[in-house]
Amino acid sequence: MLTIIIAIVIVILLTIGLVWLIDKFIPKKMKPVVNILLWALIAFLAYNTFMSVYGEIKFNQLKNKRYAVVIESLKDIRDAQLAHRTVTGKFNGNFDNLVKFIDTAQYTITQRRDSTVKDIERTRAIGVDMFKDIVVIDTLGFVSVKDSLFKSDDRYKTMMNVPVGKPGAKFELKAGMLENIPVFEALVQKAIILDGEDKNLISKENEVVSVDGVNGPTLKVGSMEEVNTNGNWPKNYSNEN
Repeated sequence: MLTIIIAIVIVILLTIGLVWLIDKFIPKKMKPVVNILLWALIAFLAYNTFMSVYGEIKFNQLKNKRYAVVIESLKDIRDAQLAHRTVTGKFNGNFDNLVKFIDTAQYTITQRRDSTVKDIERTRAIGVDMFKDIVVIDTLGFVSVKDSLFKSDDRYKTMMNVPVGKPGAKFELKAGMLENIPVFEALVQKAIILDGEDKNLISKENEVVSVDGVNGPTLKVGSMEEVNTNGNWPKNYSNEN
């Protein structure tokens, strides 16, 4: 946007300069013709300047809409991964396996309660009945992961597909261990989300470094380099990172 503003200022200064030159050096007989040509040039430059500004505004509006849709898909992937870790203790790097997990897996519903039992070792050592407090975990039942996360919605079956941008594109998914702690990462290149738009604006978007923008060339959730299940989008795109 700063480049566009500078361009507008330059156009204005050039116009003022041309008017001064015409008034100073062009013979009166030639001034009408030159004025027509000058106004045509001004109109051409004004149109191109306007389209540059308007084009970037439209690009940003489209970008925000597409990012919002993609973020919802990334949040679904994260929910599925967190459920997988809860049940199995690790994340899954394969979408087909993740879908099968959601279709078949169940959460175990438990209840913790305090209890008191006889402490055999201390009783033997002291010769008097001794007791100790323990925590008992009771299994109350099971609930479907699918029903818990998605209820009757089956959108999880296509969560590997990038919902906007380049047709047929899929999210990249990785999972593994980082210092014995499970980690995962799901991402998509911005260029895929913004497929079909101005390449210069896409390149500019890839270089964004801003507190209210998506930094870097990808939109992602999780990380393979640190223990983190957050997304890399700011809160103006979604209240939930």
